[in-house]
Amino acid sequence: MKELENILEQLEQDAKEEDLTPKQAQILQAAVEIFAEKGYASSSTSEIAARANVAEGTIFRHYKTKKDLLISIVTPFMTKFTLPFFATHFAKNVFSQLPEEFEELLRTLVRNRFHFAKENSPLLRIVLQEIAFHPELQEQFQEVFTKEVIPRFEEALNELKVKDKVVDFPNASMIRMIMSSIIGFLVTRFIIVPELEWDDEEEIDRTIHFIMHGLSK
Repeated sequence: MKELENILEQLEQDAKEEDLTPKQAQILQAAVEIFAEKGYASSSTSEIAARANVAEGTIFRHYKTKKDLLISIVTPFMTKFTLPFFATHFAKNVFSQLPEEFEELLRTLVRNRFHFAKENSPLLRIVLQEIAFHPELQEQFQEVFTKEVIPRFEEALNELKVKDKVVDFPNASMIRMIMSSIIGFLVTRFIIVPELEWDDEEEIDRTIHFIMHGLSK
């Protein structure tokens, strides 16, 4: 699976940057595979150890519990998924110069997140499966979103409002509507029914049209 191969390559790179031991990197890679295939609750540390080719006790020398292992995988992904949503990547590509048109903002956002979700769909599946059951993950997501995403998003929306390019709805409502549409598209495309014959360009255009105009003619 190409997406999983990309993720494992990224994990290897992250392991070098974070100075993880080779065994830690093996364990993380195996856990990503097992969690994505079976879900957290149905996975066992013995399965992860076997896939990583290490003794099960080795896992517990590096991670106190299976939950610690899950969080060590999901937290970096959540940071990469939410921060680039409008902060990291968009600071360079969009917010270094605020967009002149609403469609410009949407198209950059959708395409950026589309490619990220395509390359990271197994990890996205883990996040969606587990975030509802782990308050720690919810808190991390809320903190990143509140501090990093909302201020930059509001700056762009306020600029577009000044230019009379968007309706004067509360920013919180606008962010909710925009994100719901984009995330709904990505989850359906890559998690729920990826096997459908998708015309990605058409779906991107339709998603943008829906956010801007709804379903009315």
